[in-house]
Amino acid sequence: MTALLLAVALTACGDKSGGKDGAKTISILTPYLSSVTTNEMVESLKKQAADKGWKANVVDTKGDMGQLASRMEDVISSKTDAIVLVSTDPNQLKSQIQRAKDKSIPVFGADSGYIEGMVMNATSDNKEMSKLISEHLFQTIGDEGKLVILTHRPHPGVLARTVQLDELLKDKPNISKVTEQQVEVPGPIENARKQMESLLLSNKAEGSITAVWAGWDEAAIGAAQAIEAAGRKDIVVTGIDGNSQAVDMIKKGSPLVATVKQNFTGMTEIVVKQIELVFAGQPAEGTELYAPASLVTKDNG
Repeated sequence: MTALLLAVALTACGDKSGGKDGAKTISILTPYLSSVTTNEMVESLKKQAADKGWKANVVDTKGDMGQLASRMEDVISSKTDAIVLVSTDPNQLKSQIQRAKDKSIPVFGADSGYIEGMVMNATSDNKEMSKLISEHLFQTIGDEGKLVILTHRPHPGVLARTVQLDELLKDKPNISKVTEQQVEVPGPIENARKQMESLLLSNKAEGSITAVWAGWDEAAIGAAQAIEAAGRKDIVVTGIDGNSQAVDMIKKGSPLVATVKQNFTGMTEIVVKQIELVFAGQPAEGTELYAPASLVTKDNG
């Protein structure tokens, strides 16, 4: 009997140790798996989890935030060891994040925002990225012209970039906003292309649109495709993310002239390191940790 009890105790200890025995499960949740960059982060998290001996469970709700909240309830009930929110506004999951905390399930963010109840979030400095790309765009158009803004404010990173653009435009009296439009997800490239086609039809005169500021590359790609197809040589486009299709378009001299390349793999590496620390009973290194980003143009792409 003593030997049996000892064996049970050792097994219980093994279940809590995680790592290579595969005991730990991380649940990766996102509403945007169809996005190139979100998918890149999810695949990186899956690979790193496998390398650590963790099981990875991926949940994608295809743009449905209500369903994401419900699925998060499910993974909390399943007693997952950690939750990673990818490209998700945590403000829409406040009660679920608190419930996870109450159950001692740590919640991490990868290119998401940070709110009370989470352990941390890894992202790029969205304010600085917006400043970098916006100032490049302003310089490109000589600090004057008519600007179309394509954004998606429900995404915390894109929201931060757009708010920063709003601040910067206050000091640019000769740049006027034609319109700000939200590009729906999933399908941002196609949706942005259709929206840009409509804008071009209603702004046919040369100079009626000088530039398009897009909050992320897929919206920029769609806008640039529409502009190129319409033969409009007088409009430039910028994006943020540095995905491969955008960089190729910049190199080829399309209307898409610049982006800011984010280090998405670097973000996931930061998250995985923090998960390891928490699994080892140590605190995370911070609540908002940044991976570096850099400007990409035709000259350095």
